[in-house]
Amino acid sequence: MTSEQYSLLVVDDDEQALRTIVNYLQAQHYITYQAVTGDEALALYRQHKPDVILCDLNVPYQGEGKLQQHIQALAESTPVVVLSETNEVSDVVEALRFGASDYLFKPIVDVTILGHAVKRSLEYGQLQRENETYKQQLEQANLELKNSLALLEQDQKAGRQVQFKMLPASPYQLGEYHFSHRIFPSLYLSGDFVEYISVGKEHCVFFIADVSGHGASSAFVTVLLKNLFARKRSDLLHKQDQSILSPLSMLALANSVIFDTGVGKHLTMCVGVIHIPSGELRYSNAGHLPQPILSTDGSSQFLAGQGMPVGLFDEPEFSEQLINLPDKFVLTLFSDGILEILPRTGLRAQEAFLLERLQQPQLSVEALAESLELQQIVEFPDDIAVLLISKGYH
Repeated sequence: MTSEQYSLLVVDDDEQALRTIVNYLQAQHYITYQAVTGDEALALYRQHKPDVILCDLNVPYQGEGKLQQHIQALAESTPVVVLSETNEVSDVVEALRFGASDYLFKPIVDVTILGHAVKRSLEYGQLQRENETYKQQLEQANLELKNSLALLEQDQKAGRQVQFKMLPASPYQLGEYHFSHRIFPSLYLSGDFVEYISVGKEHCVFFIADVSGHGASSAFVTVLLKNLFARKRSDLLHKQDQSILSPLSMLALANSVIFDTGVGKHLTMCVGVIHIPSGELRYSNAGHLPQPILSTDGSSQFLAGQGMPVGLFDEPEFSEQLINLPDKFVLTLFSDGILEILPRTGLRAQEAFLLERLQQPQLSVEALAESLELQQIVEFPDDIAVLLISKGYH
């Protein structure tokens, strides 16, 4: 911006001083307006909105209030250079306090000092305008962000309701087997999920899954898992496809579905199939920690078996285990969020703590939560899913 594009308002009742200042500024190609009274100065300001005001605050003024108060109000948006014949420090401090961008002593002998003061004030004014623009942009961005966050929160809450409605009924009784679960989410949408479904008259299939990350994309993966198991149960009925009864097959199918989506998600998972008449449990663990805990009266142990996560590799390796469940037991499955809230450091110590607390089987999620003091936690650092399967206690 050249000097011809800047306008200055000079206010001084000293005609010689006014003429000296105006002549110099016009020689520097500034547009100038001049006033000898405060009333005239305010009228010119309202008419032309100059970029800088150079003002002697002692000029005559007949309007309402004090001229200094009006100038102080103008200084919030327009740089003001105060001109004064007094060199008292208190006057300088007072002028700067009410918002003056500079203070010059009269008479002005070296007009180049005036030129520097004007340039500094113009730069200051430009900075003020830029800051105001940035402030407005920031306020607008904050408003848009608040609106977006409010909308996202609404979507998240709606998504949570949908996701929780997909969870199985709790508690649930299937023959002599009792199922219950609970998810303690760290966010509105959880990456943890549990499922248990009857398959025909002789089998029950269950799984616990812990999807990486949080939010909508992780919840989307849980929807895929829910649909996969429902579809394969239907395939057994209509196509005699036995995949649903094989934890290995279900992990392989889940891996293919998640890997092919390209959403960049992977998960740990434990899948089990219970043969109801015999109490035989066939299960596979896909990198899930902690491992399932089998509890009987006075005893608890982790079930053996580990494998690779689901959705991380094109051809992961999984293994399958087969055990006979006791006539009286509780099988407890957690997602790994439980490890983050235990009063122990290190996986071995955390696992030992869990075995100790579950030596006496916890027959409900509420009792388990009380034993592990989950109810006292206000905000969970990670999602925690809990699945209990029991027999002989209810």
